[in-house]
Amino acid sequence: MAVPAHKDDLRAAIERSFEALMSDLRAVPGSYVRRASLDGHAKGSLISTSDLVAYLIGWNTLVLKWLDYSEAGRAIEFPETGYKWNQLGQLAQKFYADYADLDYPSLLSALDAAKIRIVDQVNIRSNAQLYGQLWYGKHTMGRMIQLNTAAPYKNATARLRRSRKTQAC
Repeated sequence: MAVPAHKDDLRAAIERSFEALMSDLRAVPGSYVRRASLDGHAKGSLISTSDLVAYLIGWNTLVLKWLDYSEAGRAIEFPETGYKWNQLGQLAQKFYADYADLDYPSLLSALDAAKIRIVDQVNIRSNAQLYGQLWYGKHTMGRMIQLNTAAPYKNATARLRRSRKTQAC
């Protein structure tokens, strides 16, 4: 699939990749959701399905923070305050810890709620706001949203499917 370059394509990419992801997440047996069986976000590590969902919630929450800061005219520290792009493994660990106390249904609900808020934010912005100017480095706002929503949803779906084949669950 082509990289979205229009608001409608962005919204469709988010929705399509999210629905595929949620279908796979709902199919994970309860006895597997806390089992570290997926390739982790740091080389050589393993994470659980719950950690994967926490990671996605963390990134979705960051996207919402970026959009809120942008709307308010505040400076955005990408990717997150206190983290650089070369510290994404550490940021992933933070996300796992941030949501470790939530049960699996609550994690899925939190991810769904964050995705809905992101789509709402896409909906209220014009195509020009999303794709008419660079927002971070060489990326438009729409591209940064896609890179941190639809793309990770697709990656997470692939991780789940690979794990399902090897774990027989």
